[in-house]
Amino acid sequence: MKKTSLIVIVSVLAIVTFIAFKLMGNKQKIDAQNQLPTTNVNTPIPVTVSRVEEGAVSQQLVKTGNLIPFREASITATTAGRVTNVNFDLGSQVSQGAVLVQLDNKLKELSLESTQLTINKLKKDVERYNNLLAGNATTELQVNEVKYNYENALNQAEQIKKQLLDANVKAPISGKIVKKDIEPGEFINAGAVLGTVLDVARLKVQVLVNESDVYQLRLGQSVNITADVMPGKTLSGKISYIAPQGTTEHNYPVEITVANPSSLKAGTFVNVDFSQKSNQKSLQIPRLALVESLKNPYIYVIDNNVAKQRVIKIGRELGDKIEVLDGLTAGDLVVVTGQLNLSEGKPVQITK
Repeated sequence: MKKTSLIVIVSVLAIVTFIAFKLMGNKQKIDAQNQLPTTNVNTPIPVTVSRVEEGAVSQQLVKTGNLIPFREASITATTAGRVTNVNFDLGSQVSQGAVLVQLDNKLKELSLESTQLTINKLKKDVERYNNLLAGNATTELQVNEVKYNYENALNQAEQIKKQLLDANVKAPISGKIVKKDIEPGEFINAGAVLGTVLDVARLKVQVLVNESDVYQLRLGQSVNITADVMPGKTLSGKISYIAPQGTTEHNYPVEITVANPSSLKAGTFVNVDFSQKSNQKSLQIPRLALVESLKNPYIYVIDNNVAKQRVIKIGRELGDKIEVLDGLTAGDLVVVTGQLNLSEGKPVQITK
């Protein structure tokens, strides 16, 4: 029995010794592998680059903008009072000078009648006192006082007539009513806005034109107007205004008048084709330099052989190149190939 127990103990010790020996061997292998030389994480990544340059944009001078009314005016009350009549509705076509809103002016009419009676009496008094003065039956002072009262009454009558005219709110321009803020029975104050009139018999487009292109334009020049909502249809417009002063970005506001807008409405997005080549220059980079899509564009620039991520704002697509509006300057080196292996701060090696 004791012999059997001894054999078991010896066997267990042998197994434990074998396991310890294997573990020690595995540790030595792991330590040896850890001591092997590793790849240098700072190894320069080979890339090809392109220098950012300013190039001419060889394409038609086309600008985009929104159609706006030729004129817009507010219907404004010039005196206070209670509204008795409203002579327009939304969509009504009105003519300049037409009476749109009438105010209660009964008291003013009675005041005018009373003043007119006074005027008639004073007019007779002036004639009578002049005759008396001619016969030395009165003094010149009394005659002047009667004349003063007569002229003052005439002045009061003119003021009342003006108030009566102001009680009729008239259309400031010809056009279509697009806003109505008044109903009969309301009391309004002087200066209250009662509605809005748009002159849409003609429409305008306002666009910004670059300094290098604006000098080719002239007042009265014909342009073509197209809209995506009316494919295949072209309208004619004329340049009606060119700003004498540009913005800080050297862009000049230009206004085009569309005389016959047909069924186009104000607010419609349109394209303005000036029927001439653009002389505008812009920064351009190869399309291959973009790391992501046109919606989220960024590129890598090289600074002292180190990659720097740069977010850019892009403009038009110019064949195999992209117009850059912001984020780069002329002379910058942008990565064209190899950027998929790059990240911020990675060292690079520029290859031909």
